Amino acid sequence: MEIIFYVFASGMGLIIGSFLNCLIWRLHTGESLNGRSHCPKCGRQINWYDNIPVLSFLLLRGRCRYCRKKISWQYPIVELTTGLLFLIAFARIFPKEAFLSPAYPFRPADFLALFRDWFLIAVMVIVFIYDLRWYLILDVITLPAAAVLFLTNLGIMVLEGRAWPGLAYLLLSGIIGGSFFLLQFLISRGRWIGGGDIRLGFLMGLALGWPQVLTAIFLAYFLGSIVGLGLIASGKKEWGSKVPLGTFLSVATLAALFWGEQILNWYLNLF
Repeated sequence: MEIIFYVFASGMGLIIGSFLNCLIWRLHTGESLNGRSHCPKCGRQINWYDNIPVLSFLLLRGRCRYCRKKISWQYPIVELTTGLLFLIAFARIFPKEAFLSPAYPFRPADFLALFRDWFLIAVMVIVFIYDLRWYLILDVITLPAAAVLFLTNLGIMVLEGRAWPGLAYLLLSGIIGGSFFLLQFLISRGRWIGGGDIRLGFLMGLALGWPQVLTAIFLAYFLGSIVGLGLIASGKKEWGSKVPLGTFLSVATLAALFWGEQILNWYLNLF
């Protein structure tokens, strides 16, 4: 029984991943979101049967049906990754036991939490790809997303009867997340990080709450240090080279969302 729901969750992720690929490209080019999908190389419209997540890429062998130019591997990777993350989020909130016991207490707050997690995944996928490719975190994505995540978390807390002091902790978490990067921005006069990182930190705080925002920030800098040193050692980067911090922050945000408590407990147990 649970397999049906898990297939649904991963299928939703594949579909959303396909939409995110289109959204990322159109945000970069400034195209309207209205209109049919088209090949970025030749401009020909893509038929529905050539726009099936992952499957169409495989059947077309990674090339446009019309101009035969290569399709970026970003498309199937984003679709598969989003599908997997949607599945993980669903299974975390609705474990196998939920579909085996007729007495399982399904709560409205759980469905709202699922929306929050799926929405946050979509936002972090956009941040990851956009900052990785163009070294930019878009306010048009992070600011509306921060508002949606704040209201969603507030709704969850109201349904669970912990609106206070939960609201205070949530706001404090957002302020801490944004202030952490604002302080670096002011000290370095914008040389270390950009303004987009400040807004992303604020979003992370509102999405994750306290103390998981700190877990995400610590993890992001840890991952960034490892990858940065690896790139320097391989000769692909030099000391002082620009690094897409938003890419590491997006990965760390989702890691903290799914496994934040385990990561924090593991770290505290080291001392």
